[in-house]
Amino acid sequence: MELLIKNARVIDVSQDFIGDIYIKDGLINQIGKDILKENVEVFDCKGKVLMPSFIDTHAHFRDPGLTWKEDLETGSRAALRGGYTGVCLMANTNPICSSKEVLEYIRNKSIELNLIDIHQCLSVTKNFDGKTLSHLEEFKNDKEVKAFSDDGVGVSNSNTMMEAMKIAKKNNWVLMSHAESPEFSKIDMRIAENMMTLRDLELSKITKAHLHMCHVSTKEALEYIINAKNTGVNVTLEVTPHHIALTSEVSNYRVNPPIREKEDVEAILKAIKLGFVDTIGTDHAPHTLEEKSKGSPGMVGIETAFSVCYSKLVKDRIISLNELSKLMSYNPAKLLGMNKGKISIGIDGDFVLVDIDKKIKVNSEEFASKGSNTPFDGMEYYGEVLATIKGGEIKYKK
Repeated sequence: MELLIKNARVIDVSQDFIGDIYIKDGLINQIGKDILKENVEVFDCKGKVLMPSFIDTHAHFRDPGLTWKEDLETGSRAALRGGYTGVCLMANTNPICSSKEVLEYIRNKSIELNLIDIHQCLSVTKNFDGKTLSHLEEFKNDKEVKAFSDDGVGVSNSNTMMEAMKIAKKNNWVLMSHAESPEFSKIDMRIAENMMTLRDLELSKITKAHLHMCHVSTKEALEYIINAKNTGVNVTLEVTPHHIALTSEVSNYRVNPPIREKEDVEAILKAIKLGFVDTIGTDHAPHTLEEKSKGSPGMVGIETAFSVCYSKLVKDRIISLNELSKLMSYNPAKLLGMNKGKISIGIDGDFVLVDIDKKIKVNSEEFASKGSNTPFDGMEYYGEVLATIKGGEIKYKK
């Protein structure tokens, strides 16, 4: 696949220039100005912003087994509409991704669809039973396995979590933590997150395992993680667009962890500004309207993430667009071992074209996702995704 991208304002983690990019055999082959090629498809960006495509460190596509909510195709098309060509999917499918059979099903379907690159998390404990780790042995020689998580329930037994971290360290895997102590879940979700965060940080300090704290939402948890980072603990920190943009004063939309207080959002924005946050994960979690009416926690977010983050972080002058690219592309690629996230020779030819001056009004009826469960419906933000390119092929164009 060959594509010549012309007249773009090219922005990544460390660059900002007007120029052209030539993609050959799926990879970036040439970067410069006034590049000329014969018999090649040309995509004129007309001065709009071209960035490395986004990579989601945290999403749920509900496939296999829960496909009335979402499936790999609708989730992938939603990702493309949001500017993403890479996602890390959580293991809480049905059956749970604890076996090679489920993992191969997802991988093969992803290859067949040929839309985006999918990294599938394995469950920490077998079928989320909270204690069994023996299934992890069969994945130790699988070079594509990067991360595992019991997201949605977490690992409540501390000894099990420590043993899992030892396995993670041995295999150079990332352990993604859903920080929620179940004994506090129905009492105080703030205490639930904070207590589990403290425990996991201590275990990571002991085992030296790479711990990735998912959807961090409280000011206390942020403080614990930042202190751990400053003392050399091998931990990365993820936040979500909805925890950046919403407070409990303006939204009571049910997600897990919950929408927090104003001071928590201020703490998240400060942590982003100071460079302590590593990735933005959408926690894209589709549900039917009936399921939401019965209290299912979660929201779709992969199609609105850039607009929300650009508006709240760049437009409001918390960080630069280069730094947003670091959070949404460069660092997630590094975490998941993907050949993406920056604009350099030999890197995957994956890009997103955005109009940063365009104000959009979120309309969930236009989503490619099966889910329309979003608190952002009807809200206005800056930054529209115009096109998404994967391996030199335009996969989505508005």
